[in-house]
Amino acid sequence: MTRPAPFRILDIRLFERGVHMRLPFRFGVVTLTACPQAFVQVRIRTEDGAEAEGWAAELLAPKWFDKNLALSNDDNFDQLRDSLQMAREAYLGTAASRSAFEHFAAHYASRIEAGAAHGLNPLIACFGPALIDRALLDALCHARNCSFYEAVRQNLPGIDARLTQDLAGFDIDRFLTSLQPATDIALRHTVGLVDAITAADLKEPRLDDGLPETLEEVVAATGCRYFKLKVCGDAEADIARLTQIAQVIEAVPDYVVTLDGNEQFKDAMAAAVFWQRVQATPALRRLAAATLYIEQPLPRAIALESDVTALAAMRPVLIDESDGTLEAFPEALAQGYTGVSSKDCKGIYRSLLNAARCRQLNLRPEAEGRGAPYFMSAEDLTTQAGLAVQQDLALVNLIGLGHVERNGHHYVDGFAGQGGSAAEAQAFLQAQPGLYEDAAGGAGGTSGGNARLAISHGRIDLRSLDRPGFAASAIPDTSTLQPLGRR
Repeated sequence: MTRPAPFRILDIRLFERGVHMRLPFRFGVVTLTACPQAFVQVRIRTEDGAEAEGWAAELLAPKWFDKNLALSNDDNFDQLRDSLQMAREAYLGTAASRSAFEHFAAHYASRIEAGAAHGLNPLIACFGPALIDRALLDALCHARNCSFYEAVRQNLPGIDARLTQDLAGFDIDRFLTSLQPATDIALRHTVGLVDAITAADLKEPRLDDGLPETLEEVVAATGCRYFKLKVCGDAEADIARLTQIAQVIEAVPDYVVTLDGNEQFKDAMAAAVFWQRVQATPALRRLAAATLYIEQPLPRAIALESDVTALAAMRPVLIDESDGTLEAFPEALAQGYTGVSSKDCKGIYRSLLNAARCRQLNLRPEAEGRGAPYFMSAEDLTTQAGLAVQQDLALVNLIGLGHVERNGHHYVDGFAGQGGSAAEAQAFLQAQPGLYEDAAGGAGGTSGGNARLAISHGRIDLRSLDRPGFAASAIPDTSTLQPLGRR
């Protein structure tokens, strides 16, 4: 195993840029039409004197990190900006040379404590460090001229069990070495709560922008057979909507479904009763049988204190919004959950350590014969074309997940919806062959001013991510970025 590679942090710069949705996206209690995207640029110096730059990006999504209805979307944006600014000050507060993981570990607890002192929950407090950690790892990969896959498999970041005592004695280096990224991944299409299922559901004039606007059209255009279905917690409305969805995807061979509860059920019993109704509805028999798991049915305030074994006996249950700290997954296991989501916005090291936990749990004698019951899922937070989607795809691919929720490409028109330049779109299109297609038509083209995620037969080509850096060979057009700042 390669020795971890220490480095000093020389600079951290924070930017943002507006994103506009081509279609409204409703998740939980918010319908989103526009949102800022944050960008992090870092510069490091390794112990041998090499300097390198790294980047990361993530949407400042409202009403996911904090669903307090008393807060406006602008309040939520400022919470995430504050998290980034506080993390920047902390990471620049020492001149120590550390491994990438040591930089993360040195600030993990203090960022959560500092966040609490400013009224920020752990998900928000960890948002800023999550972006900075990704940018630092990108810089390290460039300094060592290696890919993200190589860096993690060799453990150049120096990942260990210092923050996860349940992994003490587990051979993390061996686990990381065993990870084998694939060349492509299945796309799991999100069906949001206000998304049109058929043309009859369209309430506005058609966009006619060359992209699908209904679930029917998505199926025809992308060939996807994995679907993430969001429910609102109103049993009658949810059953009716799921029935309509089931009718549309009936012709899709071997389709697969995941159900997102979005914290909408008042308690574990309500969630279990709802799932029993789904199973008992004749029109949903196939959909129920095709459902892999149920995601975060309970509000985070009660989720880790509620026994979900009755629901889990019918379908596996995982946490998403409740995954606020490194301790959350073990706490969830004690309540009957068996899964946890991976999201770049929660941190790459959390995902890697939770993947190690799943491996450790599935190797135990009590898991034998149960088909690896402990699992991770790849979930989206409208990650955008460019740095955000590429780094998230690389992470979930490395930890071995075969399908990933992707929704940013559906609600935003590629790079054009991000306020960037045509030159930026073309730079990413050329740097990541196979991952994007020219909006004018055809993967790898150069004729248009926009590039979109390329989806073929329901799959995304990941081969271009396996190159020096954290899954990115191009950077944003800095002339289109503004300094990150409160409103």
